Amino acid sequence: MNKKNDKDSLFCSFCGKSQKEVKKLIAGPTVFVCDECVELCMDIIKEDSKNNKIKAKQNIPKPKEINSILNDYVIGQEKAKKTLSVAVYNHYKRLSNNTFSDVEISKSTRAPSVAAVIIASGAG
Repeated sequence: MNKKNDKDSLFCSFCGKSQKEVKKLIAGPTVFVCDECVELCMDIIKEDSKNNKIKAKQNIPKPKEINSILNDYVIGQEKAKKTLSVAVYNHYKRLSNNTFSDVEISKSTRAPSVAAVIIASGAG
């Protein structure tokens, strides 16, 4: 290779491969990134995202734990606390999975999406 070609050729700022060695070279303000480095970065981000989802799933309190917290604040109302505990648990699970199927969406449009706990006046 002569020196003129070396100067005119563009290189990936991460791996150092020339424009001729890769499929695509993406230009930034002061750097270039090849398609291979972009793909590697995407794989790293996906892996990190999977690890975060696993951690999020492990941190979701079980309905029993939610119910015991409610027991500290609400006297009686066992059926309402149980229903609310399961609803909150399912809500957290849906959020951590970040998946909403058509069935879930259609269910949520038929039923109210807000849980209301109604008690007799003067009871709280």
